[in-house]
Amino acid sequence: MNELTVNGKSVVVDVALDMPLLWFLRDTLGLTGTKYGCGIGQCGSCSVLIDGQSMRSCALSIAAVLNKSVTTIEGVAESSSPVKAVAENVQAVWKEESVPQCGYCQPGQIITATALLSSFPDASGEQIDDAMSGNLCRCGTYPRIKKGIQQVQEVLRRG
Repeated sequence: MNELTVNGKSVVVDVALDMPLLWFLRDTLGLTGTKYGCGIGQCGSCSVLIDGQSMRSCALSIAAVLNKSVTTIEGVAESSSPVKAVAENVQAVWKEESVPQCGYCQPGQIITATALLSSFPDASGEQIDDAMSGNLCRCGTYPRIKKGIQQVQEVLRRG
């Protein structure tokens, strides 16, 4: 029996192991916050945390994540999430500062920002740009995203 952990809960996998994780999350588990963008791992809309690292779920098979912990946008701020405090601050700043415009790419942006700030809370502007560069936003909210990340850094410094 194959299993993985999704948002802190053990999930039995009874689909083809070559199925992309994105479709397992959306179609099998009903977790539609993770978005389909390009289907080739280039845009970042489908980003999820795999053992705390931001990864593209459209480019990962179920086989690649068996026995790993997957955290989606729906679970990133849940009490069982190891990145809960950072995720809550990212989501709060995103809302307070009206970071998103249309919002379609924002689950992936939030996941990637959370992973970055969980690992590198004092990331430089260049590190922020590098980490976020793979997440595309058709509305062009990149300056607001970067400013939001920097504001979260200030919140985290203040404790």
